[in-house]
Amino acid sequence: MEFKFLVERVIKTLKQDLPTLFEKDISYDIYTQDIYFKDPVNTFKYKFNYRIIFWTLRFHARLFFTQIYFDVHEVSQSTQDTILAKWTVRGVLRVPWKARLLFNGYSTYKLNQDNLIYEHKDRIEIVCCLYQEQLLLSI
Repeated sequence: MEFKFLVERVIKTLKQDLPTLFEKDISYDIYTQDIYFKDPVNTFKYKFNYRIIFWTLRFHARLFFTQIYFDVHEVSQSTQDTILAKWTVRGVLRVPWKARLLFNGYSTYKLNQDNLIYEHKDRIEIVCCLYQEQLLLSI
């Protein structure tokens, strides 16, 4: 029963943190000190570097976008030691023609015996669009 409660706490924290990750920092108490992170661009280990990637995401979001959103569709336990989060990033680029960007992805989080996340892997499923609003409306 305690195992299930601890996993639910991790899921709840992810559900709270992920939608606002472009606006404010996340909670780091659900991660191990030696967390391993991998996405299509980065691979690294340790919580200090993990913190830097989230700071970098917020910095670049403010620099390159007038609007940016991290929409969480689902966060669930897929196996005993794995949590899966499905999401969409959408935003308006800071360019005169206000190009919009949209892509879907998912994050896989692996839990250790203490129910702390020791591995986080991101996959981008579809890089969808760079478009202008007028083009989208004319389709």
